[in-house]
Amino acid sequence: MTLKTLTAAALLALAPVLAHAMCGDKVRDSAQSCAPGTVWDSATHSCTSQTTS
Repeated sequence: MTLKTLTAAALLALAPVLAHAMCGDKVRDSAQSCAPGTVWDSATHSCTSQTTS
């Protein structure tokens, strides 16, 4: 195998690992992930029971 082929194979093998490392610290929680009857509480970063006033 040539050096060019080995370099290309290494880059293709490491691409998913690098892509995951770049986005691993971002949390993607939103109100869409809460169960019915609950709402997203940004203070506690969790779903809480919905209260009506």
